Amino acid sequence: MRFDVLTLFPEMFPGYMSQSLLNKAIEGQLVDVQVHNLRDWATDKHQKIDDRPFGGGPGMILMVEPVVNSVRAVQKMAQPKGKIVMMTPSGRRLDQKFVEELAVEPRLILLCGRYEGFDQRVTDILHPIEVSIGDYILNGGEVAAMVMIDSLVRMVPGVLGDEQSSWDDSFSRGNRMLEYPQYTRPREFEGLEVPEILLSGNHGEIERWRKAKSLENTRLRRSDLIEE
Repeated sequence: MRFDVLTLFPEMFPGYMSQSLLNKAIEGQLVDVQVHNLRDWATDKHQKIDDRPFGGGPGMILMVEPVVNSVRAVQKMAQPKGKIVMMTPSGRRLDQKFVEELAVEPRLILLCGRYEGFDQRVTDILHPIEVSIGDYILNGGEVAAMVMIDSLVRMVPGVLGDEQSSWDDSFSRGNRMLEYPQYTRPREFEGLEVPEILLSGNHGEIERWRKAKSLENTRLRRSDLIEE
C-alpha cells in the first residue's frame, strides 16, 4: 500500500515513519510512504501557498492552483493514480468500518490542510474523499494523516506479527464490542491476581470468559455500541 502525503510541513514525518510497525512495514516493502512539500508547486519565488480569503475574514486560505497542480504531479509519479483524501474537520468521521473500506485501496494521496483550510475549488476540481478524525480542530492535517496511516497499516497483510490481532481489535471487521481484559506476567502484583480461568488451559472456557468480559466492558464504557 502506498501513501503520498502532501503537506506544508514535511519535516513532521521522518520521526513518525522511523518508529515501530510502520518502520518495519516500510523496510519490508509492504508499505510505501512518500512525503511531498506543497511549496514545491508554489507559483512565485517566495513559495507562497496561501492568501487572504475573498470577502474578508480571519486567517489564510490554501490556494487552489498549487494544491491542484501538486496532486496532479504526484498522481503521475506512480501507478495507480490513487484515491485523493482530504483531511478536514467537515469530512466523514474515521472509524474502523471506514478504515476497512479504505484499506482495499492500493494507493492514497493525503492532503493535509493548514490555516483556515483549502480554497473550495480544490474540492470542486479534485473531488477528494473528505475525512475527519473527530469533532475537534487541529493545527493542521498532518497529525490526522498520521492517524489514518497508522490505522490503515494494521490492515496490510504481513504487517502484524499475528494476523489475528487485527481481527480481535475493538471495532474490527464488524465487531462492535470493546476488547476483553488482557494479562501477562507476573501472576500476582500488589494483591491483584490474573483470573484463574486464564491459567486453566481450557480454551473453550477462556473464549467464553473473554466474550463475557468484552460485553461487560462495552456495557460499562460504550453502551451506545450495544444500542447500535
